[in-house]
Amino acid sequence: MSIRLTRRAALVSSVAGAAALPSTGWARAAANDSASLAEQVDAYVKQVMAGFPDQPAVSVAVVKDGQAVLTRGYGVRAIGGAAVDEHTLFAIASNTKAVTCAALAILIDEGKVKWDEPVRTWLPGFSLSKPELNDMVTVRDLVSHRIGFGLGAGDLLFWPNSDRTRAEIMAAVPHVPIEDSFRTTYHYCNLMFVVAGEVVAAASGMPWEDFVQTRILDRLGMTETLPVMTAADPAKSALPHGRIGPPLRYQGPMQTIGGSIQEVWDWAAAGAAGGFVTTPVDWAKWIAVQLARGALPDGTRLYSEARANEMWRPNIIVGSSAGPTPDLPGRAIAATYATGWQVMDYRGERFITHGGGAPGFISGTVLIPGRNAGFSFFTNAEEGMLTRALRSGIADIVMGKTGFDWIADGQRLKAEGDAKSVAAAAEIDARQAAGAPPSLPLAAYAGTWRDPWYGDIVIEARDLQLWLRFTRTPALQGPVEAYDGDTLRTRFVDRREEDVFITFTLENGRPVSATMKAVSPDADFSYDFHDLRLTKV
Repeated sequence: MSIRLTRRAALVSSVAGAAALPSTGWARAAANDSASLAEQVDAYVKQVMAGFPDQPAVSVAVVKDGQAVLTRGYGVRAIGGAAVDEHTLFAIASNTKAVTCAALAILIDEGKVKWDEPVRTWLPGFSLSKPELNDMVTVRDLVSHRIGFGLGAGDLLFWPNSDRTRAEIMAAVPHVPIEDSFRTTYHYCNLMFVVAGEVVAAASGMPWEDFVQTRILDRLGMTETLPVMTAADPAKSALPHGRIGPPLRYQGPMQTIGGSIQEVWDWAAAGAAGGFVTTPVDWAKWIAVQLARGALPDGTRLYSEARANEMWRPNIIVGSSAGPTPDLPGRAIAATYATGWQVMDYRGERFITHGGGAPGFISGTVLIPGRNAGFSFFTNAEEGMLTRALRSGIADIVMGKTGFDWIADGQRLKAEGDAKSVAAAAEIDARQAAGAPPSLPLAAYAGTWRDPWYGDIVIEARDLQLWLRFTRTPALQGPVEAYDGDTLRTRFVDRREEDVFITFTLENGRPVSATMKAVSPDADFSYDFHDLRLTKV
């Protein structure tokens, strides 16, 4: 199966779903010696970079037995620019979630929060679009992706960069649709981590970012890390890269897509879900305290061992299979989500991991407790097959496993995915060329269209054409054109963003409601246009 959605792959896919190929020769034996481990990983990362030559930069940290054995940057901050090093900042997006859970764990140790008490204990005004859940949802539910929201529900409140405040995001929560049953199915949900950050704030008396700074980053000596990206110095940061067409997003040449991290990724209002920027040197300290189950080098604790065990305890099944086969020796029997971490089996051992994806950045953290080892990788482009090769290939080195050529397999999957995407783009264009004309003149579809949780989307005449703009998302605006019947499509001016189909429902010859969906089948799940239910104001 081709893995095309790079951020989706980073966040919600198993590490073990690829065909076995001859070994590259790495990881002939478990790399228990620190020098040998560092040497093997260093050589392998260089090979991955050579196998995916469009990748501008990769940054890696490897921790073994409590010590950072490798922290290094490879490549350049921007195409044609200066080299990265182990102190270069990368946006790590949803790797932040484990830090938010650690903040909750600290407060639980202090008796200020409980995992299994209702959220309303700390946020009395908390409510959802299913009122029967209001008193049932616990803190643990918030950080386990099991409340019933659809994949990425509510992300348009802050993705792409929005002008909403944290308070405005919270005010929208009661209106975001819940499509599934409570505690039955896993659906990745950033929105509830924003709520979890507000629980931290309510219980501690300080904003989430201040709490994680003073109670976590300062204690760990993570002096290069920022809880939110708005203060990231572009001169010290890797710059975001991606493919923005033509014809569609994730196709075309690799290019720089922003002059700074915050230009494409300002999640200050949603920081608890994905705000962090950090370096390999600093993140190695985070990996070390995770593997030590909260213990610090000076003998004190960030959080108790009991809390550490809870954070690694599965809360919901992500996916399952029949387990390893001769052709898929690493396939997981079960992948689960715990508390800010995904927990699964990989090659017979417990694997604790999380990914992060922002526009122009993909990252990952992997803990292998049975080896007392862990590692991270940060990248400044949206190449899912490269990050897959890093994640699984480095894990195999740490574990002394062979049998997969992750680089070659990733190259194959990328080629297959690219071919499917190009074909899909051609089909989209062909349908438009053959499409029926709209029922009405385009001007008849103009007006203010309102969704209960997003707010207003305006369609108006501008410069002799119809123009659409999402009122709270500056990047989502551009001309609208006929597509097929009463379905129109956008051509957003900012080509970094995903265009949308708008399908109108007519009554008595007038458009009265509309739905949306992304034009591209490869669109990131956080463009949750499909959750909008628009009515004309």
